[in-house]
Amino acid sequence: MNHALDAARAAAPAVTSSDANPDSRLRLLAPRPLNIEDTGLSRHFLTELLIKHLYDAGLLSAKQLMQRLSLAGPVLEGLIEFLRKEVLIDVHGQGFDNRELSYGLTQRGREVAIDAYARSGYLGPAPVPIQQYRKVAAAQTVHATHVNADALNELFRFTVLRDSIRQQLGPAMNSGRAIFIYGPAGTGKTYITQKLTGLFTDSCLIPYAISVNEQVVSLFDPLLHEPVSDSEGGPSLMLDQGYDPRFINCARPQVITGGELGMEMLEVHFNPVTKEYQAPLQLKANNGIFIIDDMGRQRATPMEVFNRWIVPMEEKRDYLTLGAGRHFQTPFDQILVFSSNINPLELADEAFLRRIGYKIYFGYLEQDEYRRIWQQVCTEKGIDFDPELVDFALVKLHEQHQVGLRPCHPRDLLGMAQDRRRYLGENAASIDEVSLRWAWDSYFVSLDAEVEMSATQLTRRNDHV
Repeated sequence: MNHALDAARAAAPAVTSSDANPDSRLRLLAPRPLNIEDTGLSRHFLTELLIKHLYDAGLLSAKQLMQRLSLAGPVLEGLIEFLRKEVLIDVHGQGFDNRELSYGLTQRGREVAIDAYARSGYLGPAPVPIQQYRKVAAAQTVHATHVNADALNELFRFTVLRDSIRQQLGPAMNSGRAIFIYGPAGTGKTYITQKLTGLFTDSCLIPYAISVNEQVVSLFDPLLHEPVSDSEGGPSLMLDQGYDPRFINCARPQVITGGELGMEMLEVHFNPVTKEYQAPLQLKANNGIFIIDDMGRQRATPMEVFNRWIVPMEEKRDYLTLGAGRHFQTPFDQILVFSSNINPLELADEAFLRRIGYKIYFGYLEQDEYRRIWQQVCTEKGIDFDPELVDFALVKLHEQHQVGLRPCHPRDLLGMAQDRRRYLGENAASIDEVSLRWAWDSYFVSLDAEVEMSATQLTRRNDHV
C-alpha cells in the first residue's frame, strides 16, 4: 500500500478544476503575499534581488519592479522604503513614461549589487520557498485527477487503438504507479504516450523558481511549461486580487526525453559562468507526466536510469543536491512512463519491474486495423482511397516480404509515393501500384544491398590482412 500517494490525494483541495470559479481555487492554493513575511523570504534576500534588477536595468519604475520581481505593490513598497533609508537607491524624478517615479542605485547600492551577483547570478521573479512549493504541489497532485473510460475514448476517438490497450491505459493512469510501454519500433508507442496529457483538462501552478535556504533554483521552463490565460496572474496593488504572482498558471506539464538523457539531467545543474542553478527534468515534470522514450538507448545505462527512480517511485519524493553537498527534498508527483522497443526483461531485473505497476505491450496490427489507418492517412493527405491498393500492400508487399503491419507504415509509404508522383508531375491524389512499390523499395533496406555491402566490407578486411 502506497501511503505517500494516499496522503497526496488526501491533501488535494476541495475546490477542483471543474468549479465555477477556477480563480478562487488558485487564490486558495497560493494566496498573494500581503507583506514581506508572507513571502517566506528574508528582507535581506529580497532587497539584494531588487538591487540586482536595478543594476541590470539602470532605472526602473515601481510598476516595472513589480513585474520583474512578481511581487505585489505592498511588498515592494516595504522593500523600497528600507533601501532608501539605507541609501542604496534614490529617486530619479519622472520615469520613462513621464508619469511614474523611477528608482536607481546609489554608488553604495552598485557595490552591494556587484557583491550580490558574485554570490548568485539569478535574476528573475522572487522564488517560492521549498516548503511552500511542497504544499502547493501536493494540493494539486496529478493523482487526484481520475481518468474514466469516456474521457480516454474521446481522446483516442480518431486513433486506431485496440480495446485491450485502452483497457490497460486508463487504469494505469489512475494507479499512481509507473508505466512501462514496450513493443516493436513503429507500433505507435511514442504517439500514444504523447497524447496522454490530453486526459488532463485542468491546470496547475508552476513557480518561476524555488528557494532552498535562499539558494535559488530556476524551475519554470518556457519550452516545457505552457501558460494558460487567466485573469489574475500578474502583480497587483490590490490586496484581495489574484494568487501569488511568483507562480504561473500552466497546463499540466509533459516532459519527454529520449536517447539524449544523461544522469546529469536528473540532478540540479549549476552553471559556473552565470552562477545559477537549474532544476532537473523530473522537478519540471511535477504535477504532470514524465516520459522516458527509447528506453535502453540513453547515454546512461538502463540500470543507472532505473536505479535513479527506485526511491522516488516508492516514497513519492526525490532528494537533490546543491553545491557543497547540501541536500533537499522535493515532491515526486508525476506519472512516470517508460517506453521502449527492447524487451523489458533485457533492460531491468525482476525486482525493479515488479515496482512498475503496468507493462503494456504494443504489438503489430491486424489487417482491419491497418486498413483503417490507411484510410485515415488518405483522408489527411488528400489521397483517393482505393481498397485494391490496400490489398496490394497487404498481400504483394507485407505478406510477400514477411514484414509485420505497423501503424507507421501507411503514413510513410503513402507519403513517399506522393513525393514521387509530385516529382514526376503526376496527380498526387491518386497513388498507383508502381508508385507504392517504389516507395516500399526506398523505405526498406534492400536485402541485396545488405549482402553486397557485407561482402564489400569482408573484402576490405581481407585486403588489410
